[in-house]
Amino acid sequence: MIRITFLLRRKPDLSAEAFTDYWLNEHGPLVASHARHLNMLRYVQVHTLGDPANDAMAKARGGMEPVYDGVAEVWFENREALTAAMETDAGRKAGAALVEDEARFIDLPRSPLWLGCEHPQVNPVPENLVASPRSGLVKLYFPLRNRQELAEADMQRYWYTNHGPIIRRQAAASGIQRYVQVHRIDDPLEAALREARGTQEPAYSGHAELWFDRAVLGVSTPERVEANRRAIEDEAKFIDFARSTMWLAKEHVFVDHR
Repeated sequence: MIRITFLLRRKPDLSAEAFTDYWLNEHGPLVASHARHLNMLRYVQVHTLGDPANDAMAKARGGMEPVYDGVAEVWFENREALTAAMETDAGRKAGAALVEDEARFIDLPRSPLWLGCEHPQVNPVPENLVASPRSGLVKLYFPLRNRQELAEADMQRYWYTNHGPIIRRQAAASGIQRYVQVHRIDDPLEAALREARGTQEPAYSGHAELWFDRAVLGVSTPERVEANRRAIEDEAKFIDFARSTMWLAKEHVFVDHR
């Protein structure tokens, strides 16, 4: 599968409440109504939580970028399914309708998007965890950029081959129920998606997503403290914290044809 990650900042004249209401109740159903024309396999809204842990995680890393208001995630069976949708009249009309509606509530120049592929690291059985509003789960979203002395490909390689195993080994101590790395793909389609929206904010190198049970997230144990220390120590080897960000969120699933 291939997926689009679309980090959202709300328009400056909108409150967080107004942004969330429109995105959830107006734009979400609109996207779902066009899903077939666009060959969408899955569409999920990731809504940022105003949780004190957001500031604590940034402080532990020496300061990070402000959190986003949310993330739109769209999955496709493969690249061919995405390009095929962009080449039909119905697909082009649907795409234009979505961009037109996005401009009503999203600050598009400041909302980066990119294509990526998933590298699952810690998986439950079955792999259907969702941090829905009524569940006790929360999702940690961590868009990251590589340290400037590292090429993006080198950073992604280290992330996958070195950092991934560290997190897997201590997943139980950290309370991690699922962990996925999503690596950005350098693809010409990204430029087309950005041009349609007037995107100015650079893409990230990818993002990490982790699911936790909220009941244990705030519980401090010696094992968890040590696991967090090791994770941050290794992150500093390949992540530019000042150009990255992270936050807790809840998920709203609108389309799922998997």
